[in-house]
Amino acid sequence: MKKEEIPHDLGALGKITKEVCYVVDESGKYTTQLSEGWKVKAEALDVAWEDVQARIAVAREKVLAGEASPILLFMEYRLMDVGIVSAYTGFWKWTIKRHMKPDVFKRLSDDKLKKYAMAFETSVEDLKNMNVHEA
Repeated sequence: MKKEEIPHDLGALGKITKEVCYVVDESGKYTTQLSEGWKVKAEALDVAWEDVQARIAVAREKVLAGEASPILLFMEYRLMDVGIVSAYTGFWKWTIKRHMKPDVFKRLSDDKLKKYAMAFETSVEDLKNMNVHEA
């Protein structure tokens, strides 16, 4: 892409950050230039976030239906998988999967709940009640 062809469509992150692009300058050499965004990329991000919101909604419904524990909801909300939660909490992956069962979750000790709460950047009470807050 040439220096004068850099997109400057204000995207979702345009007011927060700029993206570094590699461009060809007037002498034909590669250099870097800042871009405020690109409409195509912003639309792709919007689609991805819609997918994330749908996964959160499905997780919430599973918890409310008694099919999963709040751990699933917080994992989806924080964009984590079992491996990441395992790394943050020190629990084995199979243990986390077991803790995602509502009846097992209800019997977890306060110490275990605190580990999950710290990993999800919330309180134990909010974890139990599915109160999701921005970090």
